[in-house]
Amino acid sequence: MTPSPAPTANPDAPVTVRVFTQRFSSTPRGARLARRLAAHQLDAWGFSYGGAASDTAVALVAELAANAATHGRVPGRDFEVVLRLTGRALRIEVSDTRGELRPAAAGAARPAVAPLAEAGRGLLIVEALADRWDVLDRVPVGKTVVAELELELDPELPG
Repeated sequence: MTPSPAPTANPDAPVTVRVFTQRFSSTPRGARLARRLAAHQLDAWGFSYGGAASDTAVALVAELAANAATHGRVPGRDFEVVLRLTGRALRIEVSDTRGELRPAAAGAARPAVAPLAEAGRGLLIVEALADRWDVLDRVPVGKTVVAELELELDPELPG
């Protein structure tokens, strides 16, 4: 019996999408938990702790979650984190219910930040790390900040 030929990649084949969605309390503790669970989920998807892709994605989640818990906080309302892995792209979405406080769009001029200021650099970090990012309206209320990363290598995704 002759062995079957190895399967070849089909560019028209459907793209595998992996999604992680979780709501967190709009508190510093919720933001820390969002960061930790994002790192855990990325590791489960094959992006090991301490790897470049994982570290970059976790830094983005940490910054966006901290912003949602601090600036997007509405008492009694949670914020939501969605990680969406599609082929070679990772999309990070962080939504809160405070639509009237919107960050300036990607590429917009930002006010200067004092060198020793404790705040004001968050979106500079997002802009530096993400390949693309934007602020979208969230229906029925709020906003979603989206950051996307183009991944250099496909991880070995579990079954």
